[in-house]
Amino acid sequence: MCHVLGVKNNNYYSYQKRKSQVPIDTEHQEMLQWVKNIADFSDNTYGQRRIQKALNSLDYPVGRKKTAQLIKEANVWVRYKKKYKATTNSDHKKPTYDNELKQDFDVERPEQAWVQSKLDS
Repeated sequence: MCHVLGVKNNNYYSYQKRKSQVPIDTEHQEMLQWVKNIADFSDNTYGQRRIQKALNSLDYPVGRKKTAQLIKEANVWVRYKKKYKATTNSDHKKPTYDNELKQDFDVERPEQAWVQSKLDS
C-alpha cells in the first residue's frame, strides 16, 4: 500500500504514530479563529500588518511571518479596494441632448424612437 506512494511502510507508520501523539495547540486554534473574526469584521480589507496589530492588541505576540502563516492556514484573502477614477469629462463645451426616452426602451411599434448621433450635428 505504501510503496505505491513511494514511502517505506515503517516510515509511513512511524509518521502516523508521531502525528497522533502531537497535542492540539489550543492557542494556535484560538489565533486562527481570531484571524477569521478579524477578516470578517474588516470585510476582508485588513492585510498582514493590520491583522498582526490586532492580534498583538489581543495579547497574542506574533510577527509578520507568523501572521502570514495564520492567514494562509485560515484561508483568509485580502480584498483590495480600487482607487476611484472619474471616467466622464463633464467640463466641455459640446452640446448636450435631452433624455427623451428616460430609460424606457419599450416601444409600441418599430421606428418610434430615433437617436441623434453627436456626429450628425
